[in-house]
Order: sequence, then C-alpha cells, then structure tokens
Amino acid sequence: MVSPRHLVLVLGDQLDRHSAAFDGFDPDRDHVWMAENATEATHVWCHQQRLVLFFSAMRHFRDDLHAAGIEVAYHALQADGRRDSGPDFASILAADIRRLGPERLIVLEPGDWRVWRMLQETADQLDLPLEVRPDRHFYCGIEEFDDWATDRKRLVLEDFYRHMRRTHGVLMQAGGPAGGAWNYDADNRESFGRNGPGELPRAVSFAPDALTREVIELVAARFGDHPGRLEGFDQPVTTGQARQALADFIAHRLAGFGPWQDALWTGADLVHHSRLSAALNLHLIDPREVVGAAVAAWEAGEAPLNSVEGFVRQILGWREFVRGIYWHDMPDYIEHNALEAQLPVPASYWDGDTDMACIADAMRNVRDNGYAHHIQRLMILGLFAQLAGVHPRLFHDWHMAMYLDAVDWVSLPNTLGMSQFGDGGIVGTKPYCASGNYVNRMSNYCRKCRFDHRRAVGENACPITTLYWDFLDRHDERFRGNRRMVFQIRNLDRKREDPETMATIRRQAADLKTRIAAGESV
Repeated sequence: MVSPRHLVLVLGDQLDRHSAAFDGFDPDRDHVWMAENATEATHVWCHQQRLVLFFSAMRHFRDDLHAAGIEVAYHALQADGRRDSGPDFASILAADIRRLGPERLIVLEPGDWRVWRMLQETADQLDLPLEVRPDRHFYCGIEEFDDWATDRKRLVLEDFYRHMRRTHGVLMQAGGPAGGAWNYDADNRESFGRNGPGELPRAVSFAPDALTREVIELVAARFGDHPGRLEGFDQPVTTGQARQALADFIAHRLAGFGPWQDALWTGADLVHHSRLSAALNLHLIDPREVVGAAVAAWEAGEAPLNSVEGFVRQILGWREFVRGIYWHDMPDYIEHNALEAQLPVPASYWDGDTDMACIADAMRNVRDNGYAHHIQRLMILGLFAQLAGVHPRLFHDWHMAMYLDAVDWVSLPNTLGMSQFGDGGIVGTKPYCASGNYVNRMSNYCRKCRFDHRRAVGENACPITTLYWDFLDRHDERFRGNRRMVFQIRNLDRKREDPETMATIRRQAADLKTRIAAGESV
C-alpha cells in the first residue's frame, strides 16, 4: 500500500465537504480519517440521542465521501465492544499513523481545546507535521476576533454584533441598520397570555433510515444506561435533511420567532424556534445559508423584521461572539468560578424527578429530545442551578452530556459564562437571575405547580423564589455596584427590613442546598 501524502482528520462536528480541510485534496494521494470511540462517548455521560446524532451523521458523511471516490479510514464502534479499534481517540489515531505512514496531518480548527491539544500532542510524539486550517464555517475567524477584542475594556455582544452586521452587510440599508434600529428586543418579549399559544407548528421530522437504525441499535446495546430516550429520534443527519429543516423553519415558524422567542408553555417543546443548532454545530449546514434564508424571507415580506433580526442576532451575533470568547480566553476560561459555587448538578437534571413544574417540563424536553430552547436552558434550568450555587464546570459538563447541539466552544461560554456567571462578567455584564415571578409571567408553569411562585418561605414556597433572595443576599457585595442590578438590590434592601423573614429565607435556602448536595429531589 502506498502511503498517503496527507491524512485529513475529520472530526465529528466538522461534516462539511467544502471545508478548508479539503482544500487541495487529491483523491489519488490523500486519505480521510474519522473515528468513533468510546472515550469520547463517555467522558461526559452523553444523552443517548446525542450519540445517535453524532455517529449517524458521521457515518452518512463517510458514505458520501466514499461515493465521491475518497478513501476513508473509518473506525466504527461495535455493538459488542470487542472489535473496537482502540480505547481512545489518540491511540486509534497513533496506530493509523504508524500503519498508513502519511507525510502530514491536516485538520480543521477543532471545536474543543482539549481535542486540539490531544491532536497536537499525538503529532508531536510521532514527529509528524500537523497543519491546522482556519474554519471557514464561521463568519469570524479566531485571529479576527482577537484583533477586534484587543484594547477593549469590555467585550460586549452588541458592539460585536454591529461590527459583524457592517462587515458582512447583513440587514443593512444605506449604511445603517435595516428599519433604523440595530435590534428589536422590545418587540420580542411577549408571553402567550392566559389562553396559551394555540396550535403550534410542528417541525419537520426525519424517520431513521437503515444507517441510523443501525446506530440506534449500537447505542442501545452499549450505552443504554446513559440518560435520555432513544425513542422518537428524528434529527437531520445529512446536509440535505438540514436544508429541509431550514426551509421548514422559514416557512412555518420564523414569522413567530421574534415576539415569542422567550415564551414558555407546558408541552410546547419547540414553540417557534428553529431546531437548527445541532445541524449548524455539526457543520451540516452553513450559517450563511441560514442567515441568507431568513433575510430573504423578510425581503419577500414573508416574515417581520423583528423576527428576522432576532434570529440573525442569534447566529451572526451570539454564536460568533461565544466562539470568539472561547478561543480568546481558553484554556484559563474553564477554571473560572467567580461566585465560588460548589454544589453538584441536581439529581432531577438527569432524571426529571421533581415537584417543580418548570424544571419537570424542561427536563422532559431534554430527556425525550436532547433539546430545550434558549429560555428553558437559561431561565429555567440555568436559573435554578445558578441560584442554588451549582459549580459552573459541573453545569457545563452536564450541558455537554445532555444536549444534542453541545460542542465545547459553544457550550462553555453559554453555561459557565452567560448562564452561571462563573466568569464574573466576561460574557455578560450581569447575572441572569430572577424569582419565580419571572417564570409565572412568561409561562403557565406556576398555575398547577404545588409551589407558590410568590412565596419565599413556608412549605409551599417556590424554591426559585427562596433561592433568588438568598442568592442576592450572599452576593450583595459583588452586585451592589452593578448598574444593571440596581433595581434588584433595592428590592433586597426592602426585604432586609424584615430581619426575621430574611433569616427564614437563609435557613430554607440552606435546606434546599443540603438536599441538592445529597442528591435528593427538590
């Protein structure tokens, strides 16, 4: 066998035939390398559907490469585990380098600092060049973000978002923002009201084909004790399916995305959200295609500007911003724990067993679908974890395990930073903290919950409300000087005018935290 010139490493979240990793690819002289391995499936306790998504998408991509005449060294996990190629990613790669004898390794910028380091260490140990190529999937390169961030006192999303809009000419008219405003947040905070959302549009689903069914059987056999359910898996696993999912969103849900993007309702798992994040993060579809389709819908009069701008901001703004933060601040970023939180992730975040109606509904969505839209993540599951004092690294590990769209670059700044304020204000200027009143205002959860969202003390006190006042109380010194926290600190001062009530709140909050630490249901 003739040794390949280049061994192109394709990671599970880089499934794009047009990526820079394939620039100059010669099918007669170069090979592709891909590997499933048990360590990557178990270093966090992955949701069963997350494993199905990654393995199925990888195998479909492998077959597409084969069909194009490209040689692929592919290592598939086996249901019995006895014929696996190796125990971990590095050992499988090292063995193939020795067997194939390539002159050079080529890889796209990984989405995980740990994986990037592992690849470099493996290449160094075998004295082989590793060429890491920029990832064109993103609008903003790593070095470009660093240049933008240099000499700024604070890295603020709104500043970056406007920069990206101008740079790429998205939703711009006559040198300014379309419609005269950069964002339409004020129009995008509606709740469903007492009558609820009515009949919501369903997302297009994709029945598992033979290859996906094979993967489902593998996951059931080897990872059946992992959290989540295999039944009902219907995610896009190819670029063609991802494009169908995009078209379905544009046609049926984009128009309603803006006003109700923050709304919550029991059993409304998707609402008007796109469910494209997993396909985007696996590179099955390009963000430019997604943004372009949304903008075209506005230009055609098929979706209002507030909905389109709100959606574009999620992709062109926030998604690019958190990736920039990740690479700008890693590897130190993952060690941040500004609020000195130490609790484990609540047991109910794995099994959904809780009397709290909001947590139960969000966790049903996560358990059944490996999904929750951004308000369920941030202002239900993230909120309770933050108020209780869950360690931000552990919360990130949980997020990486349970969500289909979780990749380290996007998960870490969103969980440790935005959700838990573990970075002390790098991603956001204030913690996203609220009492049960917020949950009641944005949802119907509180109507049938055994807890009373208005009460902070007593048997039926809402745990979120109890922990909210305790959170503000114990972090008073840190937040008192924050201009965006003035209203909340002022309310805390009024609450402290009744020392007996505050003492009871502290005791009740301590009991809740003790139960979480002990793995008991709340």
